[in-house]
Amino acid sequence: MRTILIIGAGRSASSLIRYLLLKSESENLHIVVADLSLALAEKKINKQPNATPIALNIFDVEERKAAIEKASIVISMLPAYLHIEIAKDCLQFKKHLVTASYISDAMMELDEEARKNNLIFMNEIGLDPGIDHMSAMKVIDEIRSKGGKMLLFESFCGGLVAPESDNNLWNYKFTWAPRNVVLAGQGGAAKFIQEGTYKYIPYGSLFRRTEFLEVEGYGKFEAYSNRDSLKYRSIYGLDDILTLYRGTIRRVGFSKAWNMFVQLGMTDDSYIMEDSENMSYRQFTNSFLPYHPTDSVEIKMRLILKIDQDDIMWDKLLELDLFNPNKKVNLPNATPAQILEKILTDSWTLEQDDKDMIVMYHKFGYELNGEKKQIDSKMVCIGDDQTYTAMAKTVGLPVAIATLLILNGKITTPGVQLPINKEVYLPILDELESYGVIFNEQNMPYFGYNPDLF
Repeated sequence: MRTILIIGAGRSASSLIRYLLLKSESENLHIVVADLSLALAEKKINKQPNATPIALNIFDVEERKAAIEKASIVISMLPAYLHIEIAKDCLQFKKHLVTASYISDAMMELDEEARKNNLIFMNEIGLDPGIDHMSAMKVIDEIRSKGGKMLLFESFCGGLVAPESDNNLWNYKFTWAPRNVVLAGQGGAAKFIQEGTYKYIPYGSLFRRTEFLEVEGYGKFEAYSNRDSLKYRSIYGLDDILTLYRGTIRRVGFSKAWNMFVQLGMTDDSYIMEDSENMSYRQFTNSFLPYHPTDSVEIKMRLILKIDQDDIMWDKLLELDLFNPNKKVNLPNATPAQILEKILTDSWTLEQDDKDMIVMYHKFGYELNGEKKQIDSKMVCIGDDQTYTAMAKTVGLPVAIATLLILNGKITTPGVQLPINKEVYLPILDELESYGVIFNEQNMPYFGYNPDLF
């Protein structure tokens, strides 16, 4: 019996646990689900055979090491900053490790020792990062195998509400960590390269510089730039590429509306608002508006944002209950961003019967035999329900499949890595198709720079 230890039983672990439980008998697996909450671990296992729920405090060193020592392979579904101690224990006890998180500098420092011990520390094997890497490298490698030269690569991904559950004016609900949505784009200017020229978008302009996308059967979307589109340039082997851009997908109109919060300062997370616990939603809103002896909060808001009363932007603000004098923030020592997150969560939490949706879109521009060409690759995944969401499916399934491939000796390259090699991405993408994670590729006219037009 081979033991797979899963540390962390949160929302993203649902599809991961179900996949491994379904494989447990044929693959001779015993699944140990460890979480600080024993009740949550028990719920995820649901009394299935070949599985054991355990309560685990990862800050209890002896308890953590004991669990890892007994495992054949370890999956960490904890927040990224908590992986490192688990990784060090995996080195000590010679265990492979799989995570869905970005490779941190601390994790990368373990690469040499992992290689020496022939251990695989597979990271960035979720959705984004994860499926984005694999689906991109598959097409890029195919283009290169034909002798093509990459000219353009644009990649977009977004967690959205499914069309059948899209019933608010923002066309958006939280499908993942709300805090990440509120703080998106902060921490420096977005940077990318376009036709060989480096471009920068400061945070204050980020949500007014969008690219439009069309997905057959699902309509129009928009995308705003990720903070660092150049992070994977060398990793993908695209150092000479003319255009490289990565962005986040939303429904058309979201970014323009979100920009109102940015301009007001409501997304700021750098300072604490006085007496935030007793503040009403209306008082919070008024905090960012100038004083006027007679104008109401509503009038001041429309004036400062230059919104007409019949503008859809105004209806979007009203829908969020921002002007309610009776609703209390109830958050002590809170930042503006934390309070905005609380207000938005009231309106944007998925209902019991709601479904979420993942949209991923890649554009590949290349030159082959003197001719410029383009491939567009699109994927849409709809969640089943509130447990097996599209987000849980697209994050958890690649983790689960990779774990089994490592355990079965199908992935053998040691070290700290992400899934950009064929031995990793080909079998995972192939199996994901059976779960509805399918990329549709289309040959398109090349939309890059044309010197004949200038």
